[in-house]
Amino acid sequence: MAKVKIRAYTNPAGGWGALEATGKALVEQDIPVRGAATLLRMNQPTGFDCPGCAWPDPKKPGPFEFCENGAKAMAWEATAKRCTPDFFAAHTVSELETWGDYDLEMVGRITHPMRYEAASDRYVPVAWDEAFARIGTILREDMEPDQAEFYTSGRASNEAAFLFQLLGRAYGTNNFPDCSNMCHEATSVGLPQSIGVGKGTVLLEDFDRADAILIFGQNPGTNSPRMMTSLRDAARRNAAILSFNPFPERALERFQAPQNPVEMASLTSTPISSRIFQVRVGGDAAALKGIMKACIAMDDAAIAADEGHVLDADFIAGHTNGFDALAADLRSTSWAAIERRSGLTRADLESAARTYVAAENAILVWGMGITQHRRGTENVRLISNLALLRGNVGRPGAGLCPVRGHSNVQGNRTVGITEKPTPEMLDRIRDAFGFEPPRAHGHDVVAALGAMVQGQARAFIALGGNFAAAVPDTESVQQAMRTLDLTVAINTKLNRGQLVHGREAYILPCLARSEVDHQATGPQSITVEDSMSMVHASAGRNRPASEHLMSETAIVAGIARATLGPDSAVPWEDFAADYDRIRDAIERVFPIFQGFNARIRVPGGFHLTSLARERIWATPSGRAEFAVFEGLEEDALMSDPGALWLTTMRSHDQYNTTLYSLSDRYRGVFGGRMVVFLSESEMARQGVRAGDRVALDTIADDGVARSVASFQVVPYRLPDGCVGAYYPEANPLVPLGLHDPQSHTPSFKAIPVRMRRLETGAA
Repeated sequence: MAKVKIRAYTNPAGGWGALEATGKALVEQDIPVRGAATLLRMNQPTGFDCPGCAWPDPKKPGPFEFCENGAKAMAWEATAKRCTPDFFAAHTVSELETWGDYDLEMVGRITHPMRYEAASDRYVPVAWDEAFARIGTILREDMEPDQAEFYTSGRASNEAAFLFQLLGRAYGTNNFPDCSNMCHEATSVGLPQSIGVGKGTVLLEDFDRADAILIFGQNPGTNSPRMMTSLRDAARRNAAILSFNPFPERALERFQAPQNPVEMASLTSTPISSRIFQVRVGGDAAALKGIMKACIAMDDAAIAADEGHVLDADFIAGHTNGFDALAADLRSTSWAAIERRSGLTRADLESAARTYVAAENAILVWGMGITQHRRGTENVRLISNLALLRGNVGRPGAGLCPVRGHSNVQGNRTVGITEKPTPEMLDRIRDAFGFEPPRAHGHDVVAALGAMVQGQARAFIALGGNFAAAVPDTESVQQAMRTLDLTVAINTKLNRGQLVHGREAYILPCLARSEVDHQATGPQSITVEDSMSMVHASAGRNRPASEHLMSETAIVAGIARATLGPDSAVPWEDFAADYDRIRDAIERVFPIFQGFNARIRVPGGFHLTSLARERIWATPSGRAEFAVFEGLEEDALMSDPGALWLTTMRSHDQYNTTLYSLSDRYRGVFGGRMVVFLSESEMARQGVRAGDRVALDTIADDGVARSVASFQVVPYRLPDGCVGAYYPEANPLVPLGLHDPQSHTPSFKAIPVRMRRLETGAA
């Protein structure tokens, strides 16, 4: 195996490096001119929404309203490369399984619907009507509804997702595992317990009024780069930005705005974080408790000195429950224990607390470094606790800001992609469409995987995504997926999920977001919801990659007609012909979308009201709820003295499972992904050197041996006792049982492992 090249990257995030990478991405996809023109239509009121992250658009977007990774996402789907039937004829599935994920995606856009032919071990062309008919026959005649799993990726539009959940429920199941289950489900579960809603409470303009921004477990420069504009502006007006992350991410250090000609010409940059606190992996809960303990102590001291309150006593008394129990727990938690578990000193955390209480308005931001833990839901509630202490919910310039990943993952949930539908939602579906939807809760991702492993699931229909690569416990799950009777992949490009297939398998290629979607009534727009609950229209302008493609919405409607038959109560043909009709139906089922079609025709769209933003608490008590986090451990205790806490993360040239290259510029890794990051002191403790090849073995008590070998050791600034590796390469190390019991979010960010040296770097 060739060694990965390690080369220090000393430039700021963004800047000329981002422009160079953008140009390179356009050239690699053979669209240097057409791609540049397409970028000018991205995130514009009359254009299409970025297929990457869910960061919101400003009210008045500039002409270059895109970031480096958004440009890569656009280039990835607008590529001139094609994956044709001739390609599939030349390669067996067994051969393609030996290809790397990057090589699979670089083949290009899939041009025809395909079905798996076992005799030749190849995908072969199939007519759309034939594919729909066979899928419908299998679902209708060969299995019970609860034996099918309907999976949704965050890239699916509101319209396609709404039809998808109608299909599943008309078929007879609430099995709706979705990508949110693996990422931000802890937010969707934890926030309602605290404030009554499962979404954030801020708008983009709140960042312009915040005095302090606290960022936990989020790498904005890679995962939501357009956020850097808000952070840069905040830093330049001297707002305090405190970042908590085991990795000192480049964008949290300094940023050069590619849209700013002065910074670009002068080669200057803006420092972003006032302070970066390198918590240990799994140390965020202890750090949050330390900050709150310091806040409580400052409030106690102010009261004793007859100086009033440091905390927002009026808000706490008028809007919350549970403060006394929280304060008692914090007072009884020792600083020594907090320091040991967080990896930060008491002075560090008291400093953070002083900055927090000095801010009139503070925004608390978090990502998957918070949610993907054994106690991820409780982590989210800790952040909510911190906000409530100072009344930082429900006023301008303050609030809770979960940074959800993919561009419409939040919208999918809003329009009904959930395995736990409320009775009210099901009643409205019944009243709107005249069929009785199933009432029993269905499967999320962890339950769906369990059903596959136990042989209870028989079909898997995926509306986008690369499920087989994204899942934990990769080997056992992929083995189970191969025993399914049917797998259906609705995708734009080739990926691992189509190669890990059932006995019968179909690839149904769909239009990309940047492409014209022309249906019976003319060109269509779809809608998406961003991380801050803004809903807006998106309309592609590019010519479709193939005349044989169908839209996501038309594909879902085609499967539904074939499965449910001509007597279905849902007007699938009408919906496929005119997406306004789908939006009218969404409005009937979800009244929050009142005036849907009219409101998306206003540039910028509209905001879905958040009750918590108005300080209306939709909790059982009618008040915001503090919660006690027992102890300090986010994850299970680990007694092995040689053990490490592994955290998985994405490279800068990656979005979810999609790889734009094999490099990670900001971390100085070039030409490969099989690396592990360790501090130099931890390398000495483990007896390894830079360049050594090592294996990681999971520490688990379930009797299953999990190991991934041939990682190359890379020295990096990390807390001792911690190790980092890329996702999804490290996913085989994550036990399926290692998940949050409340949200079922897998613990991708904290896996106990041992390290074994395989060979020295000189070998």
